[in-house]
Amino acid sequence: MRHRKSNRKLGRRSSARRALIRSLVSGLFLANPTEAHGERIQTTPAKAKEARRVAERLITLGKKGTLAARRRALQILPDKRVIRKLFGEIAARYTDRAGGYTRILRLGKRRVGDDAPQCLFELVGVAEQVDKAPKPVVTEEPEEEADTQPAETPEAQAEAED
Repeated sequence: MRHRKSNRKLGRRSSARRALIRSLVSGLFLANPTEAHGERIQTTPAKAKEARRVAERLITLGKKGTLAARRRALQILPDKRVIRKLFGEIAARYTDRAGGYTRILRLGKRRVGDDAPQCLFELVGVAEQVDKAPKPVVTEEPEEEADTQPAETPEAQAEAED
């Protein structure tokens, strides 16, 4: 019976399942947010839903910012690069948000191979940040009046001669 069992097995033993979730969350956090695809990964919905639980818990720990929270995060995800980015950039981005740091967008089925459903697992607000990124300011200098006269076309020259 499955009473009071809250997680999915994902067809793996517990150690392989833990490694899978850790690698999904690490990949999500370490993705470069300035690229076109941002901080997102493509996976199956079941894997994304399990990784969401861990990712949201880690972001909440990152928002606390205490030494105890950092040590707890290292127990869940023992990669210092990921934890450094989580407590630095990612947690600062979500200081005003109470929860719901991730989003799962369904894509359709994977046509090659097993025809499994696919989804995008991403951090919320990344696409908005890329859109709101400061664009380079182009200042135009006023042109002189002599340069603004259009060049005459051959038809205009012929009409002027007549």
